[in-house]
Amino acid sequence: MTLGTDNVAASAARSPSSERVHDEFMALTPAAREQREEKLRRILRDDGTTHHAGAIAERSSRAWDLDLLPAVIDAERWAPIEAGLVERAELFNLILADLYGERTLLRDGVLPPEALLIHPGFLRPCDGVRHPGTQQLFLQAVDLLERSDGVYVAAADQTQVPRGIGYALENRTVLSRVVPKIFRRANVLRLSPFFASLRQTLQNLAPELDEPHVVLLSPGPTDATYFEHAFLANYLGLPLVQSGDIVVRDGDVWMKALDGLSRIDVILRQVRDWACDPLELQSDSFLGVPGLLHAARQGRVLLANPIGAGALENPALQRYLPAIGRHFLGREPALESIPTYWCGEADDLALVTGQLEQLVVLPIDHRRDEAPVLYPATMTADERDALRARITHRPEAFAAQRLPDRAGCRQLADDPGAGAQAITRTFCVATGSSFAVLPGGLSRRVPGSERPLDPERWSNRDTWVVSAKPLVPTASPFLDRQGRFKLVDRTPLPSRVVENLFWMGRYAERAESALRLLRTLFLTLNGPDPMPRDVRDALLLAVTRVTGTRPGFEGDGALLEDPDEELLAVVLDARRSGSVRANLAALLAAADDTKELLSSDMLRVLNDIEDANEALGAALTGGLASAPEEALDPLVTALLALAGLTQESMIRGVGWRFMELGRRLERSLQLLALCRSLLIRPLPDGHEEEALQALFLTLEMLITYRRRYRGRVELPQGFELLLIDRSNPRSLLFQLEALQGHLDELPRVGVDTRELQPEQRAALDAITTLRISPLVTLGETDADGTRVELAQLLERLRDRILTIGTVVSERYFEHREGPQLLVPTVWEGE
Repeated sequence: MTLGTDNVAASAARSPSSERVHDEFMALTPAAREQREEKLRRILRDDGTTHHAGAIAERSSRAWDLDLLPAVIDAERWAPIEAGLVERAELFNLILADLYGERTLLRDGVLPPEALLIHPGFLRPCDGVRHPGTQQLFLQAVDLLERSDGVYVAAADQTQVPRGIGYALENRTVLSRVVPKIFRRANVLRLSPFFASLRQTLQNLAPELDEPHVVLLSPGPTDATYFEHAFLANYLGLPLVQSGDIVVRDGDVWMKALDGLSRIDVILRQVRDWACDPLELQSDSFLGVPGLLHAARQGRVLLANPIGAGALENPALQRYLPAIGRHFLGREPALESIPTYWCGEADDLALVTGQLEQLVVLPIDHRRDEAPVLYPATMTADERDALRARITHRPEAFAAQRLPDRAGCRQLADDPGAGAQAITRTFCVATGSSFAVLPGGLSRRVPGSERPLDPERWSNRDTWVVSAKPLVPTASPFLDRQGRFKLVDRTPLPSRVVENLFWMGRYAERAESALRLLRTLFLTLNGPDPMPRDVRDALLLAVTRVTGTRPGFEGDGALLEDPDEELLAVVLDARRSGSVRANLAALLAAADDTKELLSSDMLRVLNDIEDANEALGAALTGGLASAPEEALDPLVTALLALAGLTQESMIRGVGWRFMELGRRLERSLQLLALCRSLLIRPLPDGHEEEALQALFLTLEMLITYRRRYRGRVELPQGFELLLIDRSNPRSLLFQLEALQGHLDELPRVGVDTRELQPEQRAALDAITTLRISPLVTLGETDADGTRVELAQLLERLRDRILTIGTVVSERYFEHREGPQLLVPTVWEGE
């Protein structure tokens, strides 16, 4: 059976279905196409769709690149390809079971031992690890190339962490919104049945449990494809966990949640094999879970895919797939692989060294920091000679492939990618005793043909499998085994997630407080009336004390004479703790770590914050000479939008409470810092009214004060509005009572008494202290001109609020220690 031989002539022989799609796109005017491309980029940006191949880069450089034009395959042409992919997945499942089981492939001489044992993906500690039943491989990605004769051939397989499935779904979601009419009329085969199968497969891995606890294990936000992990977890309704969220105890795997440990039954892992267990595999890995492999070996947890599946990514396997197919299936696989050579065979070695420029070379035992694919055609003569010498010296460590002469055909008549190399990655998921194939996948165009497998050169496309028949409704991925909708919000949140939400609230409030104070300072500095010097100096000192950017204006009196450079640093210096940019960077990092819980609107606002943060430097290029407060307004507005969405869009669950706890706690501390900076020592010559006006303007109270009291801004009335007014959402009492309410609703971890806990006592003490304090005496000064009672009150309240933050952190959040040396250190001179 040869795949793709029907309907294989070039683009002129397209089927009526694909021809219809072609005509629809060709009917778009240049202006309409540009408009849709702009909308496409905007949606990807709003969704936070990012990816980076290679070293970790800055957030702004990882935008996902998606073409407006899809790759189109007719359903009739896709059917034999799909059958070949199912057969290939079944064969790889048999190979995986054999490699860590009876190893008949080695015993019967089908596969040379050297070709297997030299590959780093074959992990000896995984020997004997086996899931119940015949299915061992649950998810597989296959990269397909199209030859010039229209035949699709397999180029590579991903089995330990198949990547791209989430991006394929995102591509489809975005493109269906950008060109909805074209998409509906094209009868594009839907992706949702595949994801329904994926979710059902994960549930079925623990058949003895009605509702197994399934999680998705991610390396975390530093991973190049973290967006995909969060997107998949969100779509499938799975908790997204990292290594620090999981612990192995007594052979079982547990998730660390607020109310204790919650057992995990199934893990959909996105951590590579070598990093999964530092006890038995890579000892310096902080991405895995100590003891995870032992738990899998004992059948106490089931992993998809199992650790050790990376052995199937060995490029030498492609060389022996026909023989392996005859061994297990009694026939060669229908889906051909691209011509592959293993240099451990004498004939293959001679061919590879003699035709090196016409091949790509794949080091079988390459380290993780080395290139997995070498392109002799792009090397100099000396480099090729050196590579040839390496291959001759260790032939068993190298494989090579001959790429098709033309991998990919033109999809549209005016396609700018016509003639480019094209790779289509599609996916197979286990279903019972067989596999289901994603109808379509992730297509990537590579300009030129010298480095067609280089991921940094890929341009992404959605892949449409189009049918001539109308489509029927598909199943939802959220149905349980009885066809009922499942409640997926019963799983507790990992403590890491709520900690990040807590700090997300705190950093947002820190950034907003700093921005508001700086904006007030700029407005008063550049106002129509000159600001008294003592008021100006008090506000500058408040900037340092509120932001914590010491020594700042406290340490060098000369800065008070020329404050512009220091103020710019408080805004722009991201390396300076407490600066606006540092707080925003911390906010965005905490949001990244909780992305799967945030709504699309919140992600859109976070993108606005990121954009406004990046634009600050350009907006303040001219320094503080011209309306610098205007540069801060977009950030203040975006932070207010984030606060509004927190109130209006988040479910009142434990995550929301911790975010609000962080926000109210930080707003209390910022308010106390402002009062301590501006009110403890009265300004001389009647300038205190101007300082009070600046304080109320910063806190959005000035208009309220004027409407309520209709007179000069004076301290006694100001204390009422500032400290004890329950109707004022920025008063101190409002924050303390909100804190008390959230604390009362938190899970009582390890507490079996109705007695008030330390954080509750601290909140009650702060509220009581504030409410019984006479406002009149707070404004009185001693002989030194200091408001002693006010200073003592503010200090006591600050101590109680810091106690709340410390106790909450110690009780609910995990504090992982860094690596510690377990062997004696050899000191110099010994």
